[in-house]
Amino acid sequence: MTIDANFDTTKHSIKITQNIKYKNTTNQTLDTIYLNDWSHSYSSKTTPLADRFADEFKTTFHFANNEDRGFTAITAIKQEGQEVYHQRLKQHPDVIKVALKNPLAPNETYDLSLNYIVQVQNNKFTRYGLTGDGQYNLRFWYITPAVFDGTWHYYSNKDLDDLYVNPSDITLKVNYPNNFKPITELDLVENTTIENRTTSIFSGKDRTNTKFSLVTTNDFNTVETDFFSIESNLDTEDLPVTDVAILSDKVAQFITKNLGQYPHKKLLLTWIDYKKDPIYGLNLLPDFIRPFEDSFQYELKILKTALKVYLENTFLINPREEQWLLDGIQVYYLIKYVEDYYPNQKILGKLAKVWGVRAFHASDLNFNDQYSFLYMHMARTNIDQPIGMAKDSLLKFNKNISNKYKAAVGLKYLDDYVGDSIVDQTISEFVKQTKLKRTTPKDFETLITSKTDKNIEWFFNDYVKTSKKIDFKIKKVKKTEDSITITLKNIRNNAMPISLFTLKNDSITTKQWIEGFDGTKKITIANNDVDQLALNCDYTIPEFNQRNNYKKLNGFFLTNKPLQFRLFKDIEDPNFSQVFFMPEFEYNFYDGLSPGLKLYNKTLLSKRFLYKISPKFGFKSKQIVGSASLIYNARPEDSDNYRTRYGLSGNYYNYAPNLSYTSFTPFIDFNFRDHKNLRDNKREFLSFRYININREVDPTGEFETNGEPKYSVFNTKFGIVDNNLKDYASLFTDLQLAKNFGKLSATLEFRHLNERNKQFNLRLFSGVFLYNDTYQDSDFFSFALDRPTDYLFDYNYLGRSEQTGILSQQIIIAEGGFKSKLRQPFANQWMTTANTSTTLWRYIMLYGDAGIIKSHNFKPKFVYDSGIRLNLVEDYFELYFPIYSNLGWEIGQPNYDEKIRFIVTLSPKTLLGLFTRRWY
Repeated sequence: MTIDANFDTTKHSIKITQNIKYKNTTNQTLDTIYLNDWSHSYSSKTTPLADRFADEFKTTFHFANNEDRGFTAITAIKQEGQEVYHQRLKQHPDVIKVALKNPLAPNETYDLSLNYIVQVQNNKFTRYGLTGDGQYNLRFWYITPAVFDGTWHYYSNKDLDDLYVNPSDITLKVNYPNNFKPITELDLVENTTIENRTTSIFSGKDRTNTKFSLVTTNDFNTVETDFFSIESNLDTEDLPVTDVAILSDKVAQFITKNLGQYPHKKLLLTWIDYKKDPIYGLNLLPDFIRPFEDSFQYELKILKTALKVYLENTFLINPREEQWLLDGIQVYYLIKYVEDYYPNQKILGKLAKVWGVRAFHASDLNFNDQYSFLYMHMARTNIDQPIGMAKDSLLKFNKNISNKYKAAVGLKYLDDYVGDSIVDQTISEFVKQTKLKRTTPKDFETLITSKTDKNIEWFFNDYVKTSKKIDFKIKKVKKTEDSITITLKNIRNNAMPISLFTLKNDSITTKQWIEGFDGTKKITIANNDVDQLALNCDYTIPEFNQRNNYKKLNGFFLTNKPLQFRLFKDIEDPNFSQVFFMPEFEYNFYDGLSPGLKLYNKTLLSKRFLYKISPKFGFKSKQIVGSASLIYNARPEDSDNYRTRYGLSGNYYNYAPNLSYTSFTPFIDFNFRDHKNLRDNKREFLSFRYININREVDPTGEFETNGEPKYSVFNTKFGIVDNNLKDYASLFTDLQLAKNFGKLSATLEFRHLNERNKQFNLRLFSGVFLYNDTYQDSDFFSFALDRPTDYLFDYNYLGRSEQTGILSQQIIIAEGGFKSKLRQPFANQWMTTANTSTTLWRYIMLYGDAGIIKSHNFKPKFVYDSGIRLNLVEDYFELYFPIYSNLGWEIGQPNYDEKIRFIVTLSPKTLLGLFTRRWY
C-alpha cells in the first residue's frame, strides 16, 4: 500500500490518495472484494459503533455535535484507470464492497487506486481522533483490504480495536504544517520542508498497525534498548530518566527472551494503549495512597502495554473471533514476570504490612492471585462467558478483565497439569514460529498436543469453548493403617482434572493430579502419617468453591472451620467461617440519624447463602431499630433463569413520630436474561412474597390507622425491562391479595431518544380493585394519583407520613404518577392514567399527565396536570414545576414553592447502578 495523506489542520480533514496491490493467495477466483473503512464508523448515530455506545449507556457520541463525528467521503475507486462500482454494506456502513473490473484469478494481483477525504472524529468517543488542543491520535484511519482466506472476514468497528488485516508493505507520505510532528512506528525515509509545510515519507514491511499521531507538543520519549527501541508517552511516574531506561531494557529483554526478536526497529507505546488496557487496580487509586513503588507501577505498566502491542503487531489471529489466545499469552507473561522478579509482591502492596489492614485475608494474597479472583467475580454471579466467544459478544467486564484473566490462568492450569514446563515452552515456541504468519488457536492446540501424552482435550473443549465451572469436593475418606481411600466428587459436568494434596502440620507433603471424571471417583493413597487432605491447595485451578476442598484426618474427620470475626468486608478465606461487622448509618425523618452495627457474611465474591443483622439506634426516636435478612441464591447454569432468590427479611422502624412498624416478609424471586446473549439488556423477573405488617396505633388519631394497623398481603409481580441509551421499554404487573382487598395493576413505560437528541416519555398505568372492603374506613389501600401511601413499605420515602413540609414534596413515580396534589388524590375502585414528557431543551422537559379515576359513590372523574420537568439525572434527581391542572393555573397560586415536587435517590447501591450497567 502506498498512502499519500495531506492534513488540513483547519478543517481537521485528511485528503488521501492511496494505491493497493493485493495478491490472491487462495485457489478461488474473485470478482468482488471488500475494503475496511473504519473512519466511516463515526458517520451517524445508527452505525454498529453507535449502537454499541448506546448499549453501554455511553452518552458522548449520541449527544455530540455533528462536526465532532467523523466520516469518509470517497471521490473515486479505480482499477487500471477506470472507475469500478462500489457501495457500502447496509449492515456494515464502514465496509465497502467493490466489483472488480476483471475477475482476480489465484496468484494474480489486483491494483486499486483510491481518492477519498477522511473527516477526523473527536477523540472523546474512543480516545482516537482530534484532541481538545488540536492534535491527532489516529488508528484505523485509512482504508485497508479485508482478509480473504476462502471466506471473507470483515466486520464493523465497535471500539474493540480489533481490525483484521493482512500484513502489508506500506509507504506512507504525509504532508502537514511545520508546527506539527508525526509519530509512527514506521521507519522514516526522508523529510522535505517547503515554506510552512513538511512532507515526511515513512515505510515498513509486514505491518498490521495503523497508529499515527500528529502532535504540536511532543511528549514521546525514545529509549534505545539492546533489543529494539521503545517510543512511548506513558506516564513515567516521575522516575529518573536512567530508571526509565533500565526498566525499559529489562522489559525488552524479558519479551525478547520469551517471544523472540521483534521484527521491526521500533515499538510504539501510547497512553491510549494503556488507558484501553490498564493494570486494573493500579489505575484506580490516587498517587498519594498507591500501595506500590513507582518503579513497580511503571514497570508493569510498560510491560503489559508492550506485550499487547508486540503481539498485535506480530501474532496474526482473527482478533474478533480468536482474541482469547492473544489475551491469554499477554497476561500469562505478565504473571510470569511477577513470578520471576517479584515473587513476594502482595496484592495490597505496602498496605499489606499496615496495622489493621494486615488483619484482612486480602493482605495474605499475592499480586498474581487477582487474576483468578476477578474471573471468579463473574463466575460467582453466573454471568461469565466462554473465553472462546467472539469479542463483540462479551460483556464489557468479561472483554476487558474476566476473560483475559481466565485465559491466562487457564494456561497456567494447563502448564501445571501437563508438567515439565511443557506448556510454558510451547507458548514461547508457538509465538516465535508463527511470527507474522497467519495462525489460529487450532494450530496452537495441535502443537501443544504433540508435546504431551496426557489428554488435554478438556482445556480446549470445556475450558475455552464453554463457561462450565470447576468445583470438586472430598466426599468421604476411609483410613486404614497403611492406606487412605478418598471418594472425590465432581460437582460440575466437565472433564477437567483436579489436584490432590496431602498435608502434615499445614505443610504440603505430596501432590498428584487426578484425571477428569464424571460423578464420583475413588482414589487410594499411602497413609504416610498425614493429618489433612486438600484439593487445589495451591489455588492453581480457578475453582468455583474452595470451601469444600479440605478434610482433616483426625478421629471424627472434622471439617468444621474456626469462627473468624473481621471488621469490614474481606476476600473469602476458605479456611475459616467468617463473620464481618461494620458500622452503618441510616436516616429517616422519624428515627433521625441511626448509627448501628451490621453483622453479615457477604464477601467480595458472591455467595449462595447470605445473612445480615443490622441493629441501629435512632437518635431522634430514642429506639433500637434495624433490619435482618436471610437469603439463598440459586444460580442455574445454561438457563435464562440466571438467579433465583429465596429469602426472609424483617424491619423495625418508625413510620411517624414515635410510631413504629414491624414487617416480616418471606419471598422468592426469579430473575431472567438471555444466557446465550448476555449483552442483551433485556431483563425479566417474577416474584412472590407474603408481607406481614404490624403498625403501632396512634392514640392521638393524627396518623390514622383505623382498620389497618395490622395486615398481611400476598403479592406477586412480573416485570420485563429492555433498556439502553436510546430506547427504554418496560412492563410491570402487580397482583395483591389480602383479607379485605384485592387489586391488580399494570404499568407500561416507553422512552425514546431521537436523532435530534429529543426525548419522549410515555407511561401508562391501569389498576383495578378485585374486591375492597376498606374504602369506607380510609384510602390507605387505595390507588394514589401522586403519592402512594406505601403500605407495603417498598419506597424510599424520606418522610413517609408527612403531609406538609419539604419531605411531603418528595415524589416517587408510581401508580398514578401525577405531580400535582389534586383535591381527590385517591381511587378506591379503579384508575387509569397516562404520563408523558418531551424535551424542550437539553434537560428541560415539558410534562403532562391525564387520567380517569373512579371511586365508590363518585362518578368517574377526568384529571390532568402539566408543567416543567428538570431531568437532571433520569430517575435519580429530578424537579417538577406544576403549571396547569384541575386546580387551574398553579403557577400563580399562593405558596407555589410547596407545589414543587422532587425525585431524589440517596441509596449508594442504586446510584452505583448508573456505572455498573456499562460493565454488566
